Amino acid sequence: MPTWQKVLWSTLAILGVVLGVGWIFRVEIALWGVQRMMANQVPVSPTQTVIWSTGVDSRAAADRPPNIVLILADDLGWNDLSMNGGATATIATPNIDALAADGVNFSQGYAANGTCAPSRAALMSGRYGTRFGFEFTPTPSTMMPMMSLISTTIDRPLQPPSIPNTESASLEFSEMGMPPSEITIAELLKEQDYQTIHIGKWHLGTTNGMAPNDQGFDESLFMASGLYGRLDDETVVQARQQFDPIDRFLWAAMRFAASFNGGPAFEPPEYLTDYYTNEAVAAIEANKDRPFFLYLAHWAPHTPLQASKEDYDALDHIELHRQRVYAAMIRALDRGVGEVMQALEDNGLDENTLVLFTSDNGGAGYIGLPDVNAPYRGWKITLFEGGIRAPFLARWPARFPAGTTIEAPVHHVDMFATAAAAGGAPLPDDRKMDGVDLAAFVPPASSALDGEDGDATTTDPGTPHEYLFFRSGAAQAVRDARWKLMVSAPPGGARQEWLFDLASANPERDDFLDQEPAIADRLRAVLDAHNAEQMAPRWPSTAAMPINVDRDLSQPDQPDDEFAYWSN
Repeated sequence: MPTWQKVLWSTLAILGVVLGVGWIFRVEIALWGVQRMMANQVPVSPTQTVIWSTGVDSRAAADRPPNIVLILADDLGWNDLSMNGGATATIATPNIDALAADGVNFSQGYAANGTCAPSRAALMSGRYGTRFGFEFTPTPSTMMPMMSLISTTIDRPLQPPSIPNTESASLEFSEMGMPPSEITIAELLKEQDYQTIHIGKWHLGTTNGMAPNDQGFDESLFMASGLYGRLDDETVVQARQQFDPIDRFLWAAMRFAASFNGGPAFEPPEYLTDYYTNEAVAAIEANKDRPFFLYLAHWAPHTPLQASKEDYDALDHIELHRQRVYAAMIRALDRGVGEVMQALEDNGLDENTLVLFTSDNGGAGYIGLPDVNAPYRGWKITLFEGGIRAPFLARWPARFPAGTTIEAPVHHVDMFATAAAAGGAPLPDDRKMDGVDLAAFVPPASSALDGEDGDATTTDPGTPHEYLFFRSGAAQAVRDARWKLMVSAPPGGARQEWLFDLASANPERDDFLDQEPAIADRLRAVLDAHNAEQMAPRWPSTAAMPINVDRDLSQPDQPDDEFAYWSN
């Protein structure tokens, strides 16, 4: 064999080995690339002290409007709260439960969407996010391709099969958000001389006038990344899910960082949930002498799963490691709610403060806990009840009677309208507003509502909404007081519909589409009319992906499993 052929074949052999090794370790190489990319970002500075501004309102305390505190959990499952069953976390959540016991539980409360950012847009604007093109959750440009690569190594591919959107996104991650033309609840309340404070997650854009400080917040302690603690911190316990591509990406991409009022990123001094709680307490103390609106947007219990060792050690009755870490995260969240309520009481603000509590969507199937949304079907990233049914609590002792349950369906947009009305702020009249003031549906606290034994009262004061709507590309839904039409319509794929009777003993399991064609036609027409009013998405989805409705990501798919498509 000529020398040149020997060299050629040797070179090809070496190249083959290199490519083979590269293919075998492609995921590790890709994750290493993400880590290197993150390492090249602006470094995170040491901890800094946040100084909240103070001020005094000239009015007597009795003449001031109520303070307003909106507490938002992230990916909290319906069954994570002991008031709803508590089987997932297997712990009590006494402080969150107390909000319902001392106030109003809207038992059919809905998140605006099955994923986080569109729900936050609705909360902040009082409108369906699709009215201003906020249809899909913003993600970094590297996330979806990376997840597709990672998912090829697990039993359930991320997109089997996926139908990609061939449009190229023209916006950077920081540019995907709520446009400044929207009027936020912070802007409305600021006009009523409220001090407006944001703590935690934002996910509504950070450039071109979309950052919290540009959207009506006087002060913002911003979640600059997504770790709850340093990876080398022995006081923080981790649970990594190899079966979850989202989880593997987050561990590679996230840092432990916060920023204040648009300043440089710095490292929080303690476990993130506790840090947000303690800063919320400090902000309450700083503003005890003037009306304030506090938007406390916790990251918990969203992945990556990290808990304080103290909370983890307290739950040694939980055998499954990831469930124990998850439960410990909820323990910190619930404790934080209690500390915020204690701060209001300690500062004499408890009676005249409206406290609202909800989650941005239901619990995620990719954490590998099958009962997270029981008894509801589905997960985050679906429009089944498990994805959009959320705790919806309101406490205002000066106005709301304790222990009241409202059974009518309500929506995140109503929290905007309720907070605005409490603060004396008229709703914008130059655009379609979707929320209603829920106080109009709650009997006043002075009414004699309790039974002879002091039992909580369930009231039926009317229906705030004739219909509620949900949309994320391929996934769409509409419900009335009883019926829910679900649509799964991926681009280029077959359209599937379900008609569910939410008042039945088996909600979202018995399909009435064939038995009730008139109801389906009515809801289909209402959904079409609603869609005709909505704006085209401001940025395209990257893919439509099928989600297993009944099995969490740790469980292998079965031939008869049911899937619903979701666009993002």
